[in-house]
Amino acid sequence: MRIAGAVIVVTGAGSGIGAGLARRFVAEGAHAVVLADRDLAAAQAVTAQLGSRAAAAGLDVTDEAAVAGLVAGVLAEHGRIDLFCSNAGLATGTGLAADAGRTSDPAREVGTAADDAWQRAWEVHVMAHVYAARAVLPAMIAAGGGYLLNTASAAGLLSAPGDAPYTASKHAAVGLAEWLAYSYRDRGIRVSVLCPMGVDTPLLMDGLAAGSPAAAAVAASGPVIGVEQVADAVVEAVTNETFLVLPHPRVGKFWATKAADVEGWLVGMAKLAGQIGTADQIGTAGQTGTADQTGTADQTGTTAGAKQKER
Repeated sequence: MRIAGAVIVVTGAGSGIGAGLARRFVAEGAHAVVLADRDLAAAQAVTAQLGSRAAAAGLDVTDEAAVAGLVAGVLAEHGRIDLFCSNAGLATGTGLAADAGRTSDPAREVGTAADDAWQRAWEVHVMAHVYAARAVLPAMIAAGGGYLLNTASAAGLLSAPGDAPYTASKHAAVGLAEWLAYSYRDRGIRVSVLCPMGVDTPLLMDGLAAGSPAAAAVAASGPVIGVEQVADAVVEAVTNETFLVLPHPRVGKFWATKAADVEGWLVGMAKLAGQIGTADQIGTAGQTGTADQTGTADQTGTTAGAKQKER
């Protein structure tokens, strides 16, 4: 598809990848770019730098009615949505269980805290994509076509040490994108799924500042690239209607290695998991390693931290 002249919505656009995509889309000549974020002030701050073709909106991507309302508003103003970028994301720092220090109420049971993290990851990384597709696809199909860009992660193809909810929900996000791509292809809908490794965003850098072992693993996996490089990859993929967007090309090699020898990959990742450790308390008392695994021995995945942040 052509970005020039397009009407585009980007969620999680107050910072990080979402803000970088919005900036690039405006530079590429988009007709209108709507920057949606749960932090409206952050979205407004980015919008203020982009001129009259950009607009900000407050949005909780886990609220289906709010997502539908945003889509309805954009359609009412512009008559169409050509590209919807479902981009919001978070890290949980949780395995099967969470230590009590990560809860707002230390008296709560560990399992309850972990369940909250699992549910939140599912809502943000999977259901947000479902709500976006439900809201925008009818208008796109009626217009003869449209484009969905769903942000997942290299962890959706590989894994993320120290963050089981992130790993599982990002795998689900990739699976959902695949399903959308083939189910709606004959109705003019094209889909891309974005799977980066380390990117210089608050999601990663805050984890590094907090000493997160999982964030350190990401930083060690290869170059931490800027959001501009992610935007380059996205523009190329959307222009060429490519499904899998890999700003770090090595992810494709890691994925192929995993597929060719899953057993060997698991052995290598078990060693890596033991090296980086996590705060998951399931298992032998005093042990900090888990079976959460990432990439290959070169490591890839995502951040893990106590704070939940959108990109």
